[in-house]
Amino acid sequence: MMPEVDTPSPSPSRKREGNLTHLDDAGAARMVDVSGKLETERRAIATGRISMLREAAAAIGAGDVPKGDVLAAARIAGIMAAKRTGELIPLCHPLPITSAAIDLNVEEDGVTATATITTTGRTGVEMEAMTAVSVALLTIYDMAKAIDKSMVIGAVRLLSKTGGKSGDWTAP
Repeated sequence: MMPEVDTPSPSPSRKREGNLTHLDDAGAARMVDVSGKLETERRAIATGRISMLREAAAAIGAGDVPKGDVLAAARIAGIMAAKRTGELIPLCHPLPITSAAIDLNVEEDGVTATATITTTGRTGVEMEAMTAVSVALLTIYDMAKAIDKSMVIGAVRLLSKTGGKSGDWTAP
């Protein structure tokens, strides 16, 4: 039998202040209502990198990893992740992805992943782009870990976004 969990009601200090769009007036989490927003074309570009031993990067670049074609698997995994972001990130809207591209650049000591995701919708695809990059990099780790277990995934970030009420944005 599971113990009963006491869920405290939101305190006045947790009540909605200003523009906290993911909280209702009582401070409880909610999905933002985007029904009043216009459908526009939206695009987001994100990037990230996995650092590794030179031997691992060389094997990936040469297509000589025992588990198979690392780059092809990572591209497919990233695209699949972008399409499922709404199931993975709490309060994230499920979006009809109209285009997803994952570019992988093998370097001397790692791989850089860049995802470009587009949709025509009422909310942006920033989370989809960052999720795509993260899962593509995790797939590279999974497929190459027999060569290098010390790989490090990092620097996942949004590079730019276009469309929507807030307009265009580019990372400094």
